[in-house]
Formats: sequence, structure tokens, C-alpha cells
Amino acid sequence: MEKKSFKGYIYLLPSIIIMICFTLYPLVRAIVMSFLGDYSIINGSYKSIGFDNYKDLFKDPDFFKSLRNTSIYVICVVPASICLSLLIAVLINNCKKFKAFFQTVYFLPYVTSVIAIGIVWRWMFNSNYGLINYALGLFGIEPIQWLNRPEYAMPALIIFAIWKSMAFNILIFLAGLQTIPEDIYRAARIDSTPRFRVFTRITVPSLAPMIVYSSVIGMIGAFKVYNEVFSLFQGKAGPANSAITIVYYIYDKFYNSYKYGVAAAGSVVLFLIILAMTQIQLRVTGEKKKN
Repeated sequence: MEKKSFKGYIYLLPSIIIMICFTLYPLVRAIVMSFLGDYSIINGSYKSIGFDNYKDLFKDPDFFKSLRNTSIYVICVVPASICLSLLIAVLINNCKKFKAFFQTVYFLPYVTSVIAIGIVWRWMFNSNYGLINYALGLFGIEPIQWLNRPEYAMPALIIFAIWKSMAFNILIFLAGLQTIPEDIYRAARIDSTPRFRVFTRITVPSLAPMIVYSSVIGMIGAFKVYNEVFSLFQGKAGPANSAITIVYYIYDKFYNSYKYGVAAAGSVVLFLIILAMTQIQLRVTGEKKKN
């Protein structure tokens, strides 16, 4: 082994150790636990039961409900967040005078505690004195029981999540906009190219790598949504479990029901779903780039 290569491995060693301890080992442990029953954390006793935990998982209607809710969450939040973030990023980039101010304002949700933001949004969604119902009342719309009715729980969660997830995407898109040469936009202005065409033919293609990155990261994060549910509904999964997600389901099975094997099986299924969706997304975007 060359000296430079050995030195490189030494520099990487702390990151490799952390990855093994906090990523690889928990994954392997979860896979092993998913095939065990009568598992005791205190004395470590267990017995092998094969695929029984997976059978119980797929017989549980709450699991399919959490899977459906998570899918709806991903489909609604990720595209909406990327589209709105891209639009806001372009507007901020064109606002030369207060650009730094707006960058700071839109980045604040990313560095703020989700629990703190959830408290604010609970107040905004309040059916009696919330700002959202007040705004809707200006248009003659009756107050909506956002956090008290099962049919409104997921829409409230999605609205909250879109607002929160925009901060990171805006930062990424702003960084990408800085890399687009000004000469291209200057040439478009000289040719009197409409702004919409400039946006679709220059801005969006130039930001394609950032859009792909944000969509992949956003999808992975959306499948793992938990903090937003916990903070918005005060530790519950919405009224009548109407906003239960896969991660919340796993948490409930592990910490409340003490069904460790079923929780581990759920985490393995979630891992496989995220892995499959990420591979499909990367393959589709990769084929589009080639074409």
C-alpha cells in the first residue's frame, strides 16, 4: 500500500467508524431482530421465529394505513416543495437589494427546532383563533378543524411539511443559480426572449443536478417523516391515527407496544422501499440526462 493511500485511509477512519457504529450496525441489528420473537432488551433472551414478524406486519391494517399516508405525504410534499423553492430561489436571486435578508429569512426554518416550529404551526392551525382560519374567513370560508378532524390531519401535515422543507431546497437552488453565467441571460435579453422561456430553457436545465439532488434527498426524508407528526399533533399520530406514518408506526410498535420484532420488520421494509425508490429515481433521471 502506498504511503499516500495509507494516509488517506487514516483520515477516513473516524468517518468509517462512525458509519459502522451508527449506520451499518443498526441496519444489520434490525434485520436480525426482524426474525426474532419474545425478544427481551433487559436480559437479551429471544427465539427465532422466521418470517412471523413480517406476516404480522402485513396483516396489520395500521401498517397499510401508515404506508398509504406516507405515500401521499411523499407525492404531495416533494414535488410541491421543489417547485415552490425553485420559484422563490429565482425571485430572491433577482432581488439584488434585499437578497441577503431574504436568504436569511428563508433559511431560518432549516436551523430551527422542529418542535418549536410545530408549536407555532399548532397555533396557526388552531380552529378558534389560528391565523390560517382567520385568512380563510376573509374569503367567507368557515373555520376548519385542522388538528381535530381525521380528514384534515394529513392536509395540515402536508402544508406544514412543504413550508419546512423549502428552506434547504432554496439554499441549494440559490447556490446553483450563482453558477449560471450571466452572459447567457444577457444574450437572452438581447434576443428579447420571454422570461418564461428563459426560465424553462436556461434556468431549469442548468439547475438539473440540484433538482435531482433535492428530489432524492427530499424523497428519502419524506419517507422517514416523524418529527413533523410528533410536533404538530403533540406526540400523537393525529386524531384517530389519521396521520400515522411508517416511522411513527415503527416507533409505536417498539416503544408503546413492545413488539420489537414487528418494529424491526417495519424498519427493514422501509429501508427496502427507500432503496428501491431511490434507485428508480436515479435511473430515470440518469436516462433523461443521456437523452
